[in-house]
Amino acid sequence: MIQSYSARHMAMTTAGALPPLECWEWLVDAALREDIGSGDATSQALLGAGEIGSASVVARQPLVIAGLPLAQTVFERCFVRFEYRVEDGMKVDAGAELGRVTGLAAAILTAERTALNFLQRLCGVATYTARFTAAIAGTRARICDTRKTTPGWRVLEKYAVRCGGGVNHRMGLFDGILIKDNHIASVGSIKCAVTRAREHAPFGLRVQVEVESLADAREAVDAGADALLADNQTPEALTEIVRWIAGRVPVEATGGVTLDNVRAYAETGVDRISIGALTHSAPAADLSLEWDAASKP
Repeated sequence: MIQSYSARHMAMTTAGALPPLECWEWLVDAALREDIGSGDATSQALLGAGEIGSASVVARQPLVIAGLPLAQTVFERCFVRFEYRVEDGMKVDAGAELGRVTGLAAAILTAERTALNFLQRLCGVATYTARFTAAIAGTRARICDTRKTTPGWRVLEKYAVRCGGGVNHRMGLFDGILIKDNHIASVGSIKCAVTRAREHAPFGLRVQVEVESLADAREAVDAGADALLADNQTPEALTEIVRWIAGRVPVEATGGVTLDNVRAYAETGVDRISIGALTHSAPAADLSLEWDAASKP
């Protein structure tokens, strides 16, 4: 039942470019194989081969949209047409119709769960991110993600963060240098770690250093760090670090940030606040596929 999808698109949305199809189509195929297996026994038993159906994908809560092209790909793999009414990055109210599906009734029901799984996860990340970005409105800070992503889903979850108004940290270990506490412990000091990074790292990669005090921040900047990651600092301690830095390098706060305290962190003057929970703890969005009564066989 799974269709070969030959298009190579990069959809433009209000969140920018969706990652290219080749980055995530394997995940769609794996998810369908996992769910369908040898066939959809329920739909095949209940519905005739030629029966046509239609349905709407509906938001059951206010949310930020992310993942519509993935849902479309899932449906199209099962020879079902999906036309969405909104775009990724848009905010919608409860009851909003995100899109309509038409095609063979059995195929719609076969694709339903997989399509909704992608939408619920990605809309959930986007919606949760939007709550953080709204909480710091009016400050200079930006909300950003981390590498604490679902294995295999990273490009998608980071895309969903952008849909929610956040920004991405490095994509992986390959596109940025972040000297963390264990790196420092392994080489002996912040100064030594920064020096080695400068000597051996690929040209052009920014050197960011995790610091746990104002003394660490001073050592890192004096050693030539391009940016700081202040880990598990109180807003008061961060204010002191930001004041001493005085704009010489960007300062990012991380660790222990919640919706209840993110405003306090933003008001310290940091440039970014990275939050692992955006991708590892975002609640799934509440969505459903509502069958059209008129399409019943």
